[in-house]
Amino acid sequence: MDIPPQEQNQKWFKSHLLDRSIELQDIYDLPQGELDLLLAETAEQRSDIINRDRNHGKWCTAGYFLELAKLIDQRRCRDLEQQN
Repeated sequence: MDIPPQEQNQKWFKSHLLDRSIELQDIYDLPQGELDLLLAETAEQRSDIINRDRNHGKWCTAGYFLELAKLIDQRRCRDLEQQN
């Protein structure tokens, strides 16, 4: 997949489920199982209102990663459907 220029800026998310830091552009290359874990982890962080007040930067970053991961997941599903 081509990575848009605005997503090549260095932005990273420390994933506890994947046990490593992920850069924004790395989401495109994640295997589906890891993408699913990232979706779950970032959704959980975004739903925690207390976390938003405690660490606003991480809460915002989780939102970027969550929304991009959703888009990639939707594209992959659409591509699979088109192949069948």
